[in-house]
Amino acid sequence: MTEPHSEPLSENTADVIVVGAGPAGSTTAYYLAKAGLDVLLLEKTAFPREKVCGDGLTPRATKQLVAMGIDISEEAGWLRNKGLRIIGGGVRLQLDWPDLASFPDYGLVRKRDDFDEQLARQAQKAGARLYERCNAGAPIIDDRTGRITGVHAKLGESGEKREVTFHAPIVVAADGNSTRLSLAMGLHRREDRPMGVAVRTYFESPRHEDDYLESWLELWDRRGPGPDRLLPGYGWIFGMGDGTSNVGLGVLNTSDSFKELDWREVLKAWCASMPEEWGYTPENMTGPIRGAALPMAFNRQPHYTRGLLLVGDAGGLVNPFNGEGIAYAMESGQIAADVIVQAHARPTPASREMALQRYPQVLKDTYGGYYTLGRAFVKLIGNPKVMKIATQRGLTHPLLMKFTLKMLANLTDPTGGDAMDRIINGLSKVAPKA
Repeated sequence: MTEPHSEPLSENTADVIVVGAGPAGSTTAYYLAKAGLDVLLLEKTAFPREKVCGDGLTPRATKQLVAMGIDISEEAGWLRNKGLRIIGGGVRLQLDWPDLASFPDYGLVRKRDDFDEQLARQAQKAGARLYERCNAGAPIIDDRTGRITGVHAKLGESGEKREVTFHAPIVVAADGNSTRLSLAMGLHRREDRPMGVAVRTYFESPRHEDDYLESWLELWDRRGPGPDRLLPGYGWIFGMGDGTSNVGLGVLNTSDSFKELDWREVLKAWCASMPEEWGYTPENMTGPIRGAALPMAFNRQPHYTRGLLLVGDAGGLVNPFNGEGIAYAMESGQIAADVIVQAHARPTPASREMALQRYPQVLKDTYGGYYTLGRAFVKLIGNPKVMKIATQRGLTHPLLMKFTLKMLANLTDPTGGDAMDRIINGLSKVAPKA
């Protein structure tokens, strides 16, 4: 049963400030508000708003939506998918999502331009106070303790913005890969962690009702006079169910070609090589090609310092195995909220601080070993020769690919499960939690 919400001391004061109303921020705010805390959720744009994403959600993300009480029915505009179709090495393999006790056996597809709004509105319904067009800037720092005690922000339409300050003893950075708040608190990106880039666009296409997410493991750069070049990363095609397909690619910085190539041009060239009847041609494009960074494997640490917690992309929580970010953004939001709720109930500043300092360790216990395995995987597939052998030989073994799907999508039962689950869980447990 939800406790009554804390009464705000003033309109601009709360128990917790969450900066950014993407999946990480809205999930954090939802669970905090549900537990009875007074939460300010600050979003720099207005909903609905566009974000670069594949729009395909695995069962891991689907579980989080169910937990938040989101209506994920087809009538509410969600398209279900049964699994993953993998194409590469001349092989086309269709794999259903695994049957597990811990996760549903289906994924979802939804455009990001209103996906984020659904989560933000759910946080509002739980009691969070959402400010749209609220651009949070510099942190407010207590000179005596060095702790963050709020944020400076600009609120309102362009040209009519007014400066405001918001105050809270705890602030959550959910402001994405650029995370100006984290940088202002001295938290910089770790160069030893992988980074990816994703570019995507939409096409009108007869393939729009495909009930499998499609992943192309071989991404060829077919331009130039020399031989075709295999690139690190993968391409995707997701039917949106609305007459369009989301077509995009994700590439890793472990490749020498990461900085030298124009990935929008690579996407155009890849689309041009596809069958004409699919409709992935410039005249069928319904929007521009957009790109975004994918911060992976805890690439910004520590995840807690001096009153500030990092969630989602701000903390580099993208899965290095498959580039999935939404599930981990939502999960880290729920974990952060749980830690904050427990800290809020402590009677002294010292005991509250002890509870908050546990957050980075909880994240490492949850994902650290798995992400370490992912970093090794990223280094391997950065080598085109390894990638070529993996696609040519691995895809011909359905049992091996079933194992790979579980590994890449992080879909196992933590206790019990089959032999594959036990191997993956065992590897994650023994790998260093860095």
